[in-house]
Amino acid sequence: MAKRLNNQTIGAVLQQIIQVNKLGAGMDQIDVKEAWRQLMGNGVNTYTKNVVLKGSTLYVELSSAVLREELSHGKTKVVKMINEDLGREVIKDVILR
Repeated sequence: MAKRLNNQTIGAVLQQIIQVNKLGAGMDQIDVKEAWRQLMGNGVNTYTKNVVLKGSTLYVELSSAVLREELSHGKTKVVKMINEDLGREVIKDVILR
């Protein structure tokens, strides 16, 4: 029989489920993709082919060499913006391809 969790919020129960089932890495992957989409806007998203989080490194595949060069100058700003949006340090480096 399932254990009852009394007097807990839904958020707390969901966090417990994520921790018990070790789903944190997958949730981070989804959160980072969504943060990239929201923070970068339509201009950058048009040229974004793929966004993948492996460990603490974010790999972004872009179809524009010019955009890749522009973003490479602001990598630390991108890392900071995404981490601030997520409210925790998930990304330490960005690799643009």
